[in-house]
Amino acid sequence: MTKHSKLPLLITLILSAGVSHFFYRGPTGAPAAASTPAQATREAQKDSRVQTVQFQSTLVGKTLPYKVVLPVDYAEPGAKAKRYPVLYLLHGLTGHYDNWTTKTKLADYAAQHSMIIVTPEGNNGWYTDSATVATDKYETYVIQELIPDVQRRYRAIEKREGRAIAGLSMGGYGAMKFGLKRPEMFSLAASMSGAFSAASWGEKELDPGPIRDSLMQTFGPANSPTRTANDVLRLAREFSSQSKTPLPYLYIDCGTEDFLFKDNRDFVQLLVELKLPHEYRQLPGTHNWKYWDAQVQEVLRIAARRFSEPAANVKTAAQ
Repeated sequence: MTKHSKLPLLITLILSAGVSHFFYRGPTGAPAAASTPAQATREAQKDSRVQTVQFQSTLVGKTLPYKVVLPVDYAEPGAKAKRYPVLYLLHGLTGHYDNWTTKTKLADYAAQHSMIIVTPEGNNGWYTDSATVATDKYETYVIQELIPDVQRRYRAIEKREGRAIAGLSMGGYGAMKFGLKRPEMFSLAASMSGAFSAASWGEKELDPGPIRDSLMQTFGPANSPTRTANDVLRLAREFSSQSKTPLPYLYIDCGTEDFLFKDNRDFVQLLVELKLPHEYRQLPGTHNWKYWDAQVQEVLRIAARRFSEPAANVKTAAQ
């Protein structure tokens, strides 16, 4: 069965299951936002390490909240001068910034690691600057507004070696794109069930509905510059020739029953052909929170491992 023939069935299955299980959501010269009066509020009935920041984005022109999960020792008197690495954890299409803290035991898992975790709001923007909506600059938002705001508010390590990005489905696509497109920013890019073909899926391949609408609104028509610039397969091919550019540690996993399994296998095969260092795991599972709740624990362990390694150990495409 071809990809074209699978897609109508795919859309039906996604919508009937509740779209929140699909493509969990996710630089130009716009200036970084000035410090805003938005306050980080502690959630009284939940773990006090989990905070919510209501950030007013100048680029996107709306409030884009994000969750922060702090390390267990963050508020201790002896840690006041300590800075922590940060993992940015992206949600998928039709999801929201709080999915990771409400649909998984993220705060419990994070307690085992000395890092700050940030889960931003990406709406249905594919972590991409839209081809059709001038204010939907979700890629630039992450780089020029979100990361600087986190660094202003929290004791975050501000170097590449102390910064990682990960996500599921659409967020997995976004994380891998950031890792390949902005390698100077991240030491790790990790994808769970990544939607790696998103920038190549065209209008004719998809049934009418919210998924097609979001893809067309973000990437524009076939062969648009936005599609080309945000195709992770093209980014990987181009990266292989950048011998002096540090390569983020690339981690990919996908469930063997996931409808995106072939896309993940194809992407990994390309990495093998290009000799780009990466780690890939395929495990029993499908496109749902049971799978992601299990795999986010592994992503946290990998991030903790990378954060503990000296910068000299970071590989480049030439190695």
